Amino acid sequence: MAGKCQTCGGPIQDGGGPGRAASYCSQACRQRAYRERQRPAGVPAGELVSDLGERLRRLRLEPAVAFHADVEALSTRFSRLRRLAREAREAREVREAREERVEGVERAGSFGAEGAEIVTPGRVTNPRDGGFDALVETHRRELRAHCYRLLGSYDEAEDLTQEAFLRAWRARDTLEDVDNPRAWLYKIATRVCLDFLRRHNRRPTPYEPVPGMDSGGGPPPPSLPWLQPFPDDQLPESPVPRSAPDEEAVAGETLELVFLTAIQRLPPRQRAAVILRDVAGWSAAETADLLGTGPASANSAVQRGRTALRKALPGPREDWSARPPSADDLALLRRYMEVAGRADIDAMVELVREDAVLTMPPNPFWFTSRDALFAFVRPNLDPASPMFAGHWRHLPVRANGQLAVAGYLRRPGTSVFRAQLIDVLRIEEERIAQITTFEPHLFEAFGLPMTL
Repeated sequence: MAGKCQTCGGPIQDGGGPGRAASYCSQACRQRAYRERQRPAGVPAGELVSDLGERLRRLRLEPAVAFHADVEALSTRFSRLRRLAREAREAREVREAREERVEGVERAGSFGAEGAEIVTPGRVTNPRDGGFDALVETHRRELRAHCYRLLGSYDEAEDLTQEAFLRAWRARDTLEDVDNPRAWLYKIATRVCLDFLRRHNRRPTPYEPVPGMDSGGGPPPPSLPWLQPFPDDQLPESPVPRSAPDEEAVAGETLELVFLTAIQRLPPRQRAAVILRDVAGWSAAETADLLGTGPASANSAVQRGRTALRKALPGPREDWSARPPSADDLALLRRYMEVAGRADIDAMVELVREDAVLTMPPNPFWFTSRDALFAFVRPNLDPASPMFAGHWRHLPVRANGQLAVAGYLRRPGTSVFRAQLIDVLRIEEERIAQITTFEPHLFEAFGLPMTL
């Protein structure tokens, strides 16, 4: 029995098993419905545009501290406007897909039962019917992770994955002649990302000193203002069989922030070559085809990229395969949330390595020692300090294959804990070695409420 998707209106095939009937035809529709439920009421795009225009008119270039604070206040509103624009585009695509699906069903009725064919791992026939939609939903998650590795930004990976599917949709008539639809989608997605990177020449640069702030005695870490976390629950749902070499690495590895930071240092084509060859597991010939170049050029890009990557990656790890957190890691995470919740600063210090590094993309603040970090943090955590920010609560999450916490802050004189940050943690030798702090606009992508 087929039901109807609550988001796009498409058919849902009921497997006939026990349990609650499905409400959505795909994970994408489920996520879209969740975002719609979580969107704050009464925030139209026009109101945001008006507010942004007013804030831009009042923007002060001097002093530098005020300029930075004003720009940071703008960034959250731009992110919200960008999300509304993306959702509007998605809604339009859903309408177009629904209309196309209805036309396809009508055509299938005149062709007979064999007129519409379900997608298989090989060739796709009749892509104007259900085959294209099924192909997209089968590979959506792994292509989004692929774009994220190339870009380092969740928002941009979302946008460019959609752009890749739009390009694929426009070229869907050629699918009948494609032997490997998955490789065809990878080629489109890779080229979309390379086009974007050509327009935005972004490479990590060392953090600059912040006037009046002690950042510690270590060398400045690389700055990636565009870096964003990736929710682990949006990775491909099921582990890929190890017998399929071209699909080995799509599930979870090589998403750690240290790896992402290192690979973002590579020129775009080297980056794409290494990711296609060593992360996604495509063969040398397939990598050359996906990049649209000759085998010699592709192999040269892979070798140069591997050499640069080995120099950029810190620590003893060489294979960068996924490592599940140990019981000690989980205990450390629980302890971190507990002592932060009661503002036990001395206990927090004991959980952090002396050479710990903290960065806060896109903010310019950075620290390369525990002493410098807590000299900055302590006044904000101490209830007796005039700079006390408020009380904290944390929820555990998983981001980039790493342990992380979502932090909610209840400011003095208020009663609600509001979304404040996501801390992604790297743990070494039973201590926190690195904290990457992100702004809260991706809470919804992690399935987190904005208030507690």
